[in-house]
Amino acid sequence: MTKILIHAMVLPMTGADAFFPQGEICIEDDKIVSVGVLGSAPAGFEPERILELPNDVVMPGLINTHTHAAMTLLRGYADDLPLMPWLNEKIWPFEDKLTDEDIYWGTSIALCEMIRSGTTTMLDMYASMDQVASAVLLAGTRAVLSRGLIGNGPNGERALQENIELVRRYHGTGDGRLSIMFGPHAPYTCSADYLKKVKVEADRLKVGVHIHVAETQDEINIVREQYGKTPVQWLDELGLFSGHVVAAHCVHLTAEDIEILARQNVCVAHNAESNMKLSSGTAPITELRAKGVVVGLGTDGASSNNNLDLFGEMRSAAFQQKLRVNSTVLPAYEVLEMATVGGAQTLGLEDVGVLAPGFKADLITIDMDQPHFYPRFSIPAHLVYAAHAGDVRTVMVDGKFLMEDRRLLTMDVGKVCQETETRAKRIAMDLNVK
Repeated sequence: MTKILIHAMVLPMTGADAFFPQGEICIEDDKIVSVGVLGSAPAGFEPERILELPNDVVMPGLINTHTHAAMTLLRGYADDLPLMPWLNEKIWPFEDKLTDEDIYWGTSIALCEMIRSGTTTMLDMYASMDQVASAVLLAGTRAVLSRGLIGNGPNGERALQENIELVRRYHGTGDGRLSIMFGPHAPYTCSADYLKKVKVEADRLKVGVHIHVAETQDEINIVREQYGKTPVQWLDELGLFSGHVVAAHCVHLTAEDIEILARQNVCVAHNAESNMKLSSGTAPITELRAKGVVVGLGTDGASSNNNLDLFGEMRSAAFQQKLRVNSTVLPAYEVLEMATVGGAQTLGLEDVGVLAPGFKADLITIDMDQPHFYPRFSIPAHLVYAAHAGDVRTVMVDGKFLMEDRRLLTMDVGKVCQETETRAKRIAMDLNVK
């Protein structure tokens, strides 16, 4: 058994008033044993390691509820375009050139970035997901993976079989760090019959569904022209929303759509920065939360953001809602909840998202002894409005250190960066020649 004691400021995310300015966390193997003030360790707890971090805040690891990790290979490749031309003219042609190995290395550099910026769990949608799983298992993070399914494409049926095989091979592996969902891309890329097939398989295998919904006005127009309904109304009519569903984006919603999402307990992955950059719009997060919809935060892929920094995403999410509603909505602690507790609920994970006895030891420490964190009137406000990726000092998942003193322990960062550069430039040159 491995026992670790951390002395630090502790923000457990168990309530707005829960904060220990001089606190400690006891960890045994992969679980948290106790959280409280200094000296609150259980009698007889004898740690093998003690981390003295009095100027760090310990909090739950951040949870990225929607991304396409391997698209980090396209970072900076296709900027300043609206969604549909961006996809059709730039992204999909590039992706057609990707090999399985490319996807492995693209995922690996995304995981390096996420670990260094405090993200311990992601919900990913892409192809060659066995490569993504391999990268996650090596990196040591937690992940929910879904095979991206474009039902209207030539490989729709094969992709569906790959998603089924992904469940069989990887669901619950990595000591439970990996979970699998089905990933139909969007209402405008999947037919009714195809979506029904996906739902049948998801129900049979007892896993959830991860899908883009109401991301752009173009999508609204396409679905309304084909079916006479909004995407949310159409998916609800198909029965897709029964069970565990994560709907990414949900930017263009009617009042009826919001009622449907709330009634069906659909979770929403909010991607503020991607939606801004692609000019997709601003999701009505304030209204969704008021109706009881669980909302998590996502970065989307690095091709449309262009980073995977959830601290920046928290700040953008807060500012967007204040701009569209008023300055009082979505205060800092609620945004932190979306990045931790809400993220865990969105992904259907019951033992992460807070620091409490019995929960997994997925945590990060933030170095608060820096000029932009003084004076310390409000730790939650500093974390949402002032913090950035480089402030993360320590990252732990399942009680294992993935980063200490800003040094990544599970991945060779230099090799990952070089592989990524070489592979991305090869594809770009090939496309330019042709």
